[in-house]
Amino acid sequence: QVQLRESGGGLVQPGNSLRLSCTASGETFTDYNMAWFRQAPGKEREWIGVISKTGGSIFYTGSVKGRFFISRDNARNTVYLQMNDLKFEDTAVYYCAARSAGGLTSLRIRSSINAYDYWGQGTQVTVSS
Repeated sequence: QVQLRESGGGLVQPGNSLRLSCTASGETFTDYNMAWFRQAPGKEREWIGVISKTGGSIFYTGSVKGRFFISRDNARNTVYLQMNDLKFEDTAVYYCAARSAGGLTSLRIRSSINAYDYWGQGTQVTVSS
């Protein structure tokens, strides 16, 4: 099994930046594609983006493209979510997730909650003035 632990959340003002981290343990990190999701109060969990096992392919949802950036450090078993120019509507609990299978070229697959094998517990991000 893979254990995922997110960190780096907090309270931030609009327009500012925040970087989330997700550290994995338990299995070989490079066996997994790594994704970020978020869930705002009263809303469904939303896919943000995913990075492939080697980091060679990265996909984002349209609402964050150009503001959010995913990267990974395989030596540290960690995936990052750099969030810039944060907006009120970015307030949510942010989750990382791991997927061992491929298929990332399919939007239906890479954005589906059911496509991921393991999840972290989430970290709260609140954007407020």
